[in-house]
Amino acid sequence: MATIDLIVLGILKKEALSAYDIQKLVEYRNISKWVKISTPSIYKKVIQLKEKGYVKSHTVKEGNMAEKAVYSLTDAGEKEFEKLMLEIADQPIRIFLDFNAVIVNLSSLSPDKQTICLQKIEDNIKTLKAYLEENIQLKENVSEIPETGMAVLQQQLMLVQSIENWIDSLK
Repeated sequence: MATIDLIVLGILKKEALSAYDIQKLVEYRNISKWVKISTPSIYKKVIQLKEKGYVKSHTVKEGNMAEKAVYSLTDAGEKEFEKLMLEIADQPIRIFLDFNAVIVNLSSLSPDKQTICLQKIEDNIKTLKAYLEENIQLKENVSEIPETGMAVLQQQLMLVQSIENWIDSLK
């Protein structure tokens, strides 16, 4: 999957890391909330990227810790990163939301069940909005957070607000 490739290559473009450190960074940045990426897929992807020659590894041992492989981009990995950036940027923008499958099927439910589904979506949107607002507030004055990271959070907040407006229009 090109998206996971791009995430892993992009992280390794900035610094050499172990697969575990990549996974922790994905968790810390909450990337898995916005892109379908799982912990096992990160480990598999690093191995695949190494097999393709896009990343290389060297083993390090720190103190009493076990040895670990640290990965970095190769020249081919740099080129693949740039290629993926341009390819994905050139594709039509698609926003996939799992709950859209519920929305398109709402009319197949009884009015009572429709109300229950919409209430559950609304509750989850409120939870997500609170999370995003808190996250933005915590990170907006942190110099280490890149503008692009803040832009993703702002984008997600705008999407949540649009969904709130849609739910309000149904009431």
